[in-house]
Amino acid sequence: MSRPKITKRKLITAVNPSSPISEQFKTLRAGIHFSSVDKEYRSILVTSPEPESGKSTVSANLAICYAKQGNKTLLIDADMRKPTSHRTFGIPYNVGLSNMLTDSKTEFKDVCHPTEIENLMVLTSGTMVPNPNELLGSNRMEQLLKHLSEQFDQIIIDTPPILASSDALVLTPYVEGAIVVLCSDKTLKERAKIAVQQLQKTHIPIIGTVLNRVTNNSDNYYYYQ
Repeated sequence: MSRPKITKRKLITAVNPSSPISEQFKTLRAGIHFSSVDKEYRSILVTSPEPESGKSTVSANLAICYAKQGNKTLLIDADMRKPTSHRTFGIPYNVGLSNMLTDSKTEFKDVCHPTEIENLMVLTSGTMVPNPNELLGSNRMEQLLKHLSEQFDQIIIDTPPILASSDALVLTPYVEGAIVVLCSDKTLKERAKIAVQQLQKTHIPIIGTVLNRVTNNSDNYYYYQ
């Protein structure tokens, strides 16, 4: 029996790379580059204060921008509570990060997936587990990221919302910077402040914030600061 066809999400940087929204993602990539005068941000954690702020969409589009620039790029779906990358890129099964962290026999080459975008590979979140926080904060995760950083020019990690769980926070010792995604019509100032304060306690460099779903002349776009 053939596998059912999985419908991919249409990512703006892939289907319309010259659109105003795609240009905003290129601006985001450029902003990260110019922020890394003293430190190169090769592994970046992307999170948000609350769910449905668009962090996964931002992560995927940013990864595409890096890949299209010629960087060998890996997108890691570290949101084991509500994963999306397997649907975003039309991967027909969900085996990935959690399997590598729980089964020493699972090899990266068997769970990492190439995409239609040249230079971009995706590591899905993997089989659902009862203890994602412990897995993401484990020594095995640290060693995995160190190993992957030797294979890729750029790693983008999509993580759960900070106010929903501490999963993103336990990953901060293993990455070089963080981006916080805010939703213009949803994120309250107090929630954004708490999320940033939580990140600051970990001493991870906060590269900047992305404000999405900003309406301007009836067009939605992303704004990076």
